[in-house]
Amino acid sequence: MAENGIIHPPESKWSLWGMPVFVLFKDARLVFKMDSLGLEILRIAFPAALALAADPIASLIDTIFIGRMGPVELAAVGVSIAIFNQASRITIFPLVSITTSFVAEEDTLGKISPEAAQCEDLEKSGHKNNEMEELMPEDVVAENLEKGAARNTDTKEPEDGSNTSTCKSPSEIASKTENTEVKEGKRHIPSASTALILGSILGILQAIILVFGAKTLLGVMGVKPDSPMLNPALKYLTLRSLGAPAVLLSLAMQGVFRGFKDTKTPLYATVAGDLTNIILDPIFIFALRLGVSGAAIAHVLSQYLILLILLWRLMKQVNLLPPNLKDLQFGRFLKNGFLLLARVIAVTFCVTLAASMAARLGSTPMAAFQIYLQVWMTSSLLADGLAVAGQAILACAFAEKDYKKVTAAASRVLQMSFVLGVGLAVVVGVGLYFGSGIFSKDASVLHLISIGVPFVAATQPINSIAFVFDGVNFGASDFAYTAYSMVFVAGLSIASLFLLSKSNGFIGIWVALTIYMALRSFAGIWR
Repeated sequence: MAENGIIHPPESKWSLWGMPVFVLFKDARLVFKMDSLGLEILRIAFPAALALAADPIASLIDTIFIGRMGPVELAAVGVSIAIFNQASRITIFPLVSITTSFVAEEDTLGKISPEAAQCEDLEKSGHKNNEMEELMPEDVVAENLEKGAARNTDTKEPEDGSNTSTCKSPSEIASKTENTEVKEGKRHIPSASTALILGSILGILQAIILVFGAKTLLGVMGVKPDSPMLNPALKYLTLRSLGAPAVLLSLAMQGVFRGFKDTKTPLYATVAGDLTNIILDPIFIFALRLGVSGAAIAHVLSQYLILLILLWRLMKQVNLLPPNLKDLQFGRFLKNGFLLLARVIAVTFCVTLAASMAARLGSTPMAAFQIYLQVWMTSSLLADGLAVAGQAILACAFAEKDYKKVTAAASRVLQMSFVLGVGLAVVVGVGLYFGSGIFSKDASVLHLISIGVPFVAATQPINSIAFVFDGVNFGASDFAYTAYSMVFVAGLSIASLFLLSKSNGFIGIWVALTIYMALRSFAGIWR
């Protein structure tokens, strides 16, 4: 498996001029087949999708509660969440993506190595015996054969002539041990320890920067000193920033669990935390009359609960303290992390810039944009579950050098993502058209929501494919291409944002975001 670039399997009939343009159609008839590959994808993707969607759903419920306070508070929280999410993505997304791939690779190689080493010893022993037989006199060989025949009268050889002690392929060894627990003690995964240390450092730094730079960052986002959004936005962002260490550490641990192909543990922890958030929201916001501050406090408490649950579970499986500091892989993480950092900045800057432009249009457009953005990201992140499955399966398959599985898994998750996107388009379109009233009672906000429904719904298949292509590239450790291509895509998208928002206002922003997601999908197909 290449550390910085994809290892390509041999060219297949599905490649045209070196570019697999037909990858979405390869064995498309198998997209709904529940074979071993399909079940493996669903076993990883379904819990991962629920876990990924749980936090945006909790934020969506926050939006519903805060929307009852008024459009100013809703817009203020929207700007604050955009800033917090931008900072979180810049720091944690590279860490989570790298951790998943590296942990999957190390875990797979750890399962293969013991039996592979045993196979190598057996092969060496066999060669040595053959050489000794060649050097033996003929009468000694004949005598040994007679003794061997007498010993083997009670032992039957396989009819096909195969040796019962033959070595298995790496993929067979890995699949044999994939679903078994480690009985000889906790695992030693250097990438896991490295990820937690980096997550702690980055979390503390993010909290310090956001707390002391909140007012400046809000000004950059277009919230002017005399804006009614400033005070509630400042309160929410400052308090929410105190949960940054918990967010970063818990997501780093989720990356470790994903590398183990265990997406159920993060799901249980996330659901527990988000249910706590939902319960505490009305108590802090309305009963204790804390307003937007109450929403932020509830969210922070839920994040620390998630952190404690994941840490408790991880300590049972992994030795978090490495036996030697030299085992830590800071160099490897940082080398690939800077590539993904450039990519993440490019990805999230487009969405943050769109939020900033919506805020400059006023509190009503920003309130509508916040509702749209929460629905857009919540529904689209369901496809990220398939991306997680694709990344974990491909990383393991590359470590096993099972290139047939690489091709089959990549094709299957991409086909599944398209089907999911079409289904989400219908659900989101119908849901927003008939249920937008649960987010706000303001007539102006509801009018803007009705105008933008086609954009949010129609982009769901495009979003799904784009997210899954990211997982495929990460599973192949193709971090360099994902970084360079996304910077190029972001440049074109930013230009379209400035151009279309000035000429078409609120609608222009969403047209530009549609162009942005379409370019992301094209970049994945091109690779």
